[in-house]
Amino acid sequence: MEFLMDPGLWVGLITLIILEIVLGIDNLVFIAILAEKLPPEQRDKARVVGLSLALFMRLGLLFAISWLVTLTKPLVTLFDWTFSGRDLILLFGGLFLVYKAVTELHEKMEGKPELKVTTKVVYAGFTAVVAQIVVLDAVFSLDSVITAIGMVDNIYVMMAAMVVAMAVMLLASKPLTNFVNRHPTVVILCLSFLLLIGISLIAEGFGFHIPKGYIYSGIGVAIVIEAFNQFTQRNAVKHQSKIPLRHRTADSILKLMGGKVESSDGPNLQQAQEAFADEERYMIGGVLTLAERSVATIMTPRSQISWVDLNDSPEKIREQVLSVPHSLFPVCRGSMDKVISIVRAKELLDVLDDEAELKNLIKKHRPIYIFEKMKVIDAINTLRTSKGSLVMVSDEFGNVQGLISPLDVFEAIAGEFPDADEQLDLVKIGEKEWKASGMLDIYQLELELGMLDLVEDDAGYISVSGLILDKMQGNVEVGSELNYQGIQFIVTEMDGNRIKTVHIQA
Repeated sequence: MEFLMDPGLWVGLITLIILEIVLGIDNLVFIAILAEKLPPEQRDKARVVGLSLALFMRLGLLFAISWLVTLTKPLVTLFDWTFSGRDLILLFGGLFLVYKAVTELHEKMEGKPELKVTTKVVYAGFTAVVAQIVVLDAVFSLDSVITAIGMVDNIYVMMAAMVVAMAVMLLASKPLTNFVNRHPTVVILCLSFLLLIGISLIAEGFGFHIPKGYIYSGIGVAIVIEAFNQFTQRNAVKHQSKIPLRHRTADSILKLMGGKVESSDGPNLQQAQEAFADEERYMIGGVLTLAERSVATIMTPRSQISWVDLNDSPEKIREQVLSVPHSLFPVCRGSMDKVISIVRAKELLDVLDDEAELKNLIKKHRPIYIFEKMKVIDAINTLRTSKGSLVMVSDEFGNVQGLISPLDVFEAIAGEFPDADEQLDLVKIGEKEWKASGMLDIYQLELELGMLDLVEDDAGYISVSGLILDKMQGNVEVGSELNYQGIQFIVTEMDGNRIKTVHIQA
């Protein structure tokens, strides 16, 4: 046991362990790539079996040191070249590495899509993959064993170093495999390393010794460059993740469909944009914004609601109902904040002169309320339960702010469909010019312009007039101009303190 007290032995052991791990990294990477061809449930088993066989193979080669020494004797002479058994093993091992590296690189770089005609995925056979791992182990084991013999004279130190190195590789195999599979560029880099090592083994087989330091210094530089690349990509993803996922998705789709988003994707993007009509781009943009928009952005505001006051005479109610083209009316008592029913115009006219029937009709249709800050996508289910009726929109104090109907949701997607007594809020008057109502929904303007930058997070405005007042701190008069996100807004008409009409130019 005195040899255990020898410091030189421990230094040699630690150094050899590090070298064995470094030499085994290439082996481990190739095993990770081969194991990926197996079904998921067999991959861990293949890694363990492959590395275990590599360990036994290396230990077996260590016990055959005397035979390895004789491999340096010339066996074959071809032209002016003389080859020993060691040279032949290095030569054929290098050819095998070059062949595997080139075929794997070809498969990865060709990028041919796989046509799957069945739901069953075809994997490589377990035995075939393990056989390739064994052949690969044989090549790398020889390199590893020769390194061990050249460094240490004690066979037990060599065995201990190989066992420790293999244990480390077994523990690292799965995390390394997952990392390699998540980063395609790393796969290409690793296969290039194997190609380089294969060429070096072929050179050694012909008697041209390439110092390992040259090979691993080149590999080290490539690894550092790839590390910088991965670091850059990670930072880009981290900063991009700060943007809401829905906004990133909508931005990407609108860019693809012709939105005004900067891009360098070239002709392919242009072809994709030309494949969609303006109406398709508008409607898809409308769908993508439904989860961001509040009910308040699509509702009919309180000031534009036609409602019936039960305190009025039947004649006045009948005159009011017949004077507008609407088919549904909120029925109130005294004010808009006291809605007691939502009724159809025809049903209401039929029972106006019969007080009992009128009461029954009112009881039959109770109003449904939703909060003004509810998202449109969440309000759709409520509209379904209303069975085509109107849904009242209230604030936190219970005061009615407006109402919505299924038509309002459809208009949010496809654009305005004005009633006979309504005017369009946005009228195109030139190539990049529009005349807009101050009450124009800002989301509708975004869809028309093909951009997503007019509404800021937690913005307190939902209309064009609100945007102008917010950005100009309320100092607005006829002729006031606002340039925002590359869009020019000019106030052309006001009604007191209210912005009535705006000229917009992109």
